[in-house]
Amino acid sequence: MQTSRHPLLDQIEVPADLRKLDESRLTEVADELRDYLIQSVARCGGHFSSGLGCIELTVALHFLYETPHDRIVWDVGHQAYPHKILTGRKHAITTIKQSGGLAPFPKRSESEYDTFGVGHSSTSISAALGMALASERLGEKRKVVAVIGDGALTAGMAFEALNHGGELDPNLLVILNENQMSISPNVGGVTKILGRLMSGPTVTAIRERGKRMMHRGSPAWRFMSRWEEHIKGMVMPSTLFEEFGFNYLGPIDGHDLPTLIRTIRTTQSVSGPNLLHIITKKGKGYAPAEADPVKYHAVGPFDPEKGVQDKPAAKPSSPAYTQVFGQWLCDMAEQSPELLAITPAMREGSGLVEFAQRFPERYFDVGIAEQHSVTLAAGMACEGAHPVVAIYSTFLQRAYDQLIHDVAVQNLPVLFAIDRAGLVGSDGPTHAGSFDLSYLRCIPNMVVMAPADENECRQMLTTGFQHRGPAAVRYPRGKGPGIIPDSRLDALPLGKAQLVKEGNRVAILAFGSMVGTCLDIADAIGASLVNMRFIKPLDLDMIRSMANRHDLVVTVEENAVQGGAGSAVSEALSDMGLETGVLNIGIPDEYIEHGAREYCLELAGLDQANVLRQIRARMTCMGLSPSVTGGVVHRSA
Repeated sequence: MQTSRHPLLDQIEVPADLRKLDESRLTEVADELRDYLIQSVARCGGHFSSGLGCIELTVALHFLYETPHDRIVWDVGHQAYPHKILTGRKHAITTIKQSGGLAPFPKRSESEYDTFGVGHSSTSISAALGMALASERLGEKRKVVAVIGDGALTAGMAFEALNHGGELDPNLLVILNENQMSISPNVGGVTKILGRLMSGPTVTAIRERGKRMMHRGSPAWRFMSRWEEHIKGMVMPSTLFEEFGFNYLGPIDGHDLPTLIRTIRTTQSVSGPNLLHIITKKGKGYAPAEADPVKYHAVGPFDPEKGVQDKPAAKPSSPAYTQVFGQWLCDMAEQSPELLAITPAMREGSGLVEFAQRFPERYFDVGIAEQHSVTLAAGMACEGAHPVVAIYSTFLQRAYDQLIHDVAVQNLPVLFAIDRAGLVGSDGPTHAGSFDLSYLRCIPNMVVMAPADENECRQMLTTGFQHRGPAAVRYPRGKGPGIIPDSRLDALPLGKAQLVKEGNRVAILAFGSMVGTCLDIADAIGASLVNMRFIKPLDLDMIRSMANRHDLVVTVEENAVQGGAGSAVSEALSDMGLETGVLNIGIPDEYIEHGAREYCLELAGLDQANVLRQIRARMTCMGLSPSVTGGVVHRSA
């Protein structure tokens, strides 16, 4: 009989099983859990190094708290795979991020142990505080824990929650997991403050001066020696956290499980808001991930014995949209000294690595602070700079007021390079860029563009940069149709669409990524096809021409159909008094679950077969039917 590789973990299906074990066995559980995570993610891919850094903490929390009655809120959720393994989803963990499989982040509908749905950072303290206050008002005896990383602590929302929670008396524990990382290494003043806790000369000087003032062997000297490693926590953090009203403990080694359990028990006996500061290493226990936690933040399947292998240099092919943006940014910066680039902690994801290396004095990583990034850009623009904000569509949502109040109202020249627009696939609805066309097009002074291919993306970035007001270029994740971008920095005529195919009876007005999807559809039904390019300003002349010459106008976009580009076309037709039939196709009024991008498009009805089906259904209702040659015949009598 083959011996199990994880004999203790095999006994744990839910945290109640973990709590039956003797405390002395928990280190073994942690070792097995770490190995299980490595073997599982190696099979299926997913977020990796963050979870490795939280193994001991996860074991300690589910051992000490009566979950799910007690609440644990994980910030962002990259680190929650071990939590999922211990809470009844061990055997399904290899389905994570896959169609029909486990969600990539904690999700309330997936498990009662997932107390709060997450995906964006810095929400945990606010949510946990709300839970603690509501439980208290309802008479529930419940403990609540928020786990937040030092990367997520760079966002203002975390400090808003600390500010509020500190003046109350909630039964709340905030665990600050410091590993000097978000996805990339952390930046900013908070990171420097936390770093000084462990090595700062001020703290060391205070410690040494205090020891010199005492006689060796005295009770005070023995006390100071015994707590030498805690002096740093007794001095510096109080200025940062205790002034907020939190009882501070730490910093302690977050991988020392006995000490971690003993310290958390201490917090359970201290009333009011507590903050425990732990130090961990992202990627802990897997040497390649420890050495390169950025590379191992999220991985595809790999051989755990060999690690993630660097792919051999591929033959030249068309770049992804992110690479198109990164190259354009460097090219434009060479000829435009007023260009400054801003990212809210997404250097790698947004394609800014080369720019940061070549133009370090013009590169600004603000941390996970989307609101600040937009208003920072507005301030720069006021002084003659021309900032470019590189941001994911889903993260720009967090800075909507700043976009309106600080940029658009003042008509400042800020260019937004919006990555991951539309359906992003395996990261699911929290990361999908489904709404940007809707929330951007209603803002006065905005120019909004969506490229059909890689070269058009470069042209639109140039167009937006040359525009003397706010502009946005939104593009999808991954590659386009494979058009190699031109090296020139050419702009497009503002607000002008492109007629791609001339047909009859049906006109398809496609936006961005949907232009390629509609090429064959237009051929199949003999329709005209227009690459609209601009969502704002719309090409009203093109819309009028298509409506006057066709019986049915179809709009297709990878954005929420409510309030999106199609709605803009419908409004324009109404304003012009044109009664042409209209069909708006886009993402339906629902959240599209995680899975491969192609699967998500199919769920949304935006794959080629479903778009064609919807158009043909409307044609049938209108009495338009395809001819044998692929064209269309006139409306039935």
